[in-house]
Amino acid sequence: MSKIRIAIIGLGYVGLPLAVEFAKKYPVMGFDIKQDRVDALRKGLDETLEISDDELKSVLSSDKLPAAGNTPGLFLTTNARDLASANYYIVTVPTPTDKNNRPDLTPLIKASETIGHVLKQGDIVIYESTVYPGATEEDCVPVLEKVSGLIFNKEFFAGYSPERINPGDKEHTVTKIKKVTSGSTPEAAKKVDKLYRSIIIAGTHLASSIKVAEAAKVIENSQRDINIAFVNELAMIFNRMGIDTHEVLEAASTKWNFLSFKPGLVGGHCIGVDPYYLAQKAQEYGYHPEIILAGRRLNDNMGRYVASQVVKLMIHKELKIKGAKVIMLGITFKENCPDIRNTRAVDIVNELKQYGLEVEIHDPWVDPEEVMHEYGLKCLPKLNGNHYEAIILTVAHDQFQSLNLKKLSSSSSTVVYDVKGVLKKDKVDGRL
Repeated sequence: MSKIRIAIIGLGYVGLPLAVEFAKKYPVMGFDIKQDRVDALRKGLDETLEISDDELKSVLSSDKLPAAGNTPGLFLTTNARDLASANYYIVTVPTPTDKNNRPDLTPLIKASETIGHVLKQGDIVIYESTVYPGATEEDCVPVLEKVSGLIFNKEFFAGYSPERINPGDKEHTVTKIKKVTSGSTPEAAKKVDKLYRSIIIAGTHLASSIKVAEAAKVIENSQRDINIAFVNELAMIFNRMGIDTHEVLEAASTKWNFLSFKPGLVGGHCIGVDPYYLAQKAQEYGYHPEIILAGRRLNDNMGRYVASQVVKLMIHKELKIKGAKVIMLGITFKENCPDIRNTRAVDIVNELKQYGLEVEIHDPWVDPEEVMHEYGLKCLPKLNGNHYEAIILTVAHDQFQSLNLKKLSSSSSTVVYDVKGVLKKDKVDGRL
């Protein structure tokens, strides 16, 4: 493949690591609609912490468009016209759900419109965003055709290669995770696969069609969601029986084929969202998915369940409820990363407030301004006292593992609840 010029649309948790890896071998244009995001990246600063400052700076090009030649490097822009010289377009924008849990393809459609204005004969557009089977060819391609005036599979082509980024994971990085690839024609599929194979150390798997690749991605996270829902339900059952769920799972895990999942909150941009995409498409085909949606309902209610358990423990210890102070440790959707997208930790806060408790939040990984903007919640920049009647460990950040909880407690009766099951059993009053 000669003179490859790549444009990455969307520079978040998925797009930036991909852009950096490709920029080590090819001219890459990174596009994002957020000017402040692009400005920070130009300075070598990645607020998602997925890419180190040194690695980012090592691939940044000058203000001159790298696509003018074949020199590797990453050019960053908010100007869609700068993408015109690319011949591979890779879309890595979010695919969220709306307030009714229905798929929202707006970012994907907008990205397709942006590409359509600069699309040329022979170009290939590759989507990485998680979608339901058929979205690439049925929802995105028509937009590309309409805006560009080009004919699909004659004048331009499409591919789908689902993202497999695991935020905060420094071991399973983008090049070390096997990549599923696909294309709209056999020839396009080969080109897409060869492009990714040039940077993915773990190798690729060429799917037989775009729909197969789309379906593979959406079931990956649906499967995890259902398994976590199962252990969450077990946790609620065993709690009534007075049995420690984590001890049960530890014992069961001694069998070689037991799948080891732990109870907890299920948020983030994938596991808590993707099952709704599959469910929506299934319903369009006249099938009502029972297991998928049952798992979603159960997981979406875990925040309320945690809050109710904390309140019950406080009542058992004869602590006051209304006006009691609670500290929640962690608000990101997972440990050791600053990602607050679709975090279910906020459900605990909202439910506790319904009981009349005063909840404070501390998370050393987040930007307090972002939390306030997204959820209207204030985060303490640092822990500041020992006046809490309840302490809830919501996220297992490394910084929380060595905390002296006694220094946060208002008395020896303070309730300590461990959502993640990482604290010593004799140090907590309850855990999932």
